[in-house]
Amino acid sequence: MPFYKDHVYPYLVSALGNPKPIEDIRRRIVPLAQGIVLEIGVGPGVNFVHYDPAKVNKVYALEPNPGMLRRAEEQRRRAQLDIEFLDLPGERIPLADASVDTVVSTFTLCTIPGVAEAIEGLRRVLKPGGKLIFFEHGLSPDPPVRRWQKRSEPLFRWAFEGCHVTRDIPSLIGKGYFNIEQVDAGYLSPFPKSGSYCWWGVAVPELSK
Repeated sequence: MPFYKDHVYPYLVSALGNPKPIEDIRRRIVPLAQGIVLEIGVGPGVNFVHYDPAKVNKVYALEPNPGMLRRAEEQRRRAQLDIEFLDLPGERIPLADASVDTVVSTFTLCTIPGVAEAIEGLRRVLKPGGKLIFFEHGLSPDPPVRRWQKRSEPLFRWAFEGCHVTRDIPSLIGKGYFNIEQVDAGYLSPFPKSGSYCWWGVAVPELSK
């Protein structure tokens, strides 16, 4: 459904994807980025305004959806940043090994089909001492909510281009040979609990891998 993917879905994300509780967390975690930054799944570019131009030298903005790129281009014009768009899926990062200081992922790891491959790619491009800043939603710790998540996941995957609400994102990050240094979690209104359990924090690559 190219029309839905390129036109309706970007509109839904722009209209629903950044209510105040989510915006507040973006304001807290995105400014932690520094140096050369890779942001995967930039969507409509809502994170651009939260980067600190005094700390960030360049942002590689990875986004495969043409409709999202059109909206993100509007945000790029407003940001005081050097932003270069990369229109490839999250599993295919066209950057050299150990070439970025920070990776940013907000509400992206839930949708990438090859999420384990994508996380491996994030670790590959990070420099020693680099960090992954993440803000994701997924599997609730509460059994009643989990049951609703399993029932409603087909709807989420259809409406939000493959979104999985039953992924345990911190576990996936850990399996990708990252150490999570800082994480917070909780339900973020105004969405139903089945789609609003989130984690946000910072992880660093394991030095032995």
